[in-house]
Amino acid sequence: MERNQLRRKLANMRQSLFEQGYLDEQFTQLEELQDDANPNFVEEVVTLFYRDSARTIQNIEQALEKNPLDFAQLDSYMHQFKGSCSSIGAVKVKSESTQFRNYCKEGNAEGCRRTFHQLKKEYAALKKKLELYFQYARQAGPDETACRPK
Repeated sequence: MERNQLRRKLANMRQSLFEQGYLDEQFTQLEELQDDANPNFVEEVVTLFYRDSARTIQNIEQALEKNPLDFAQLDSYMHQFKGSCSSIGAVKVKSESTQFRNYCKEGNAEGCRRTFHQLKKEYAALKKKLELYFQYARQAGPDETACRPK
């Protein structure tokens, strides 16, 4: 694919991530921190998010297997996870995190399990979309540092 085609595809992918509600302004703020000295800054932050959050998801999965559920512990794990989601602008995942925390406060085990299942689906979908986005960004080269149109 020629460079201009890649850039158009990259811009369209980026726009769709916002239009479909996967990302918010926090992602744009991360992009604004990216410069020639740190051309892969956003990708590095997102990669760290996925690496670190995998441990938290595993902790939540293990906590959901216990009987009875420790809702305070689950809420604590999800509070941490939700903050991480906010830091990269992962709107859909953050929304599921909020719902999960509400179910923790209610002591609703089934709601927690159902919401966690949906959260993992949103988390995986965003990861797949961002991996593809960053792949195109690398191919498009450093001239296209993925800035949101004004």
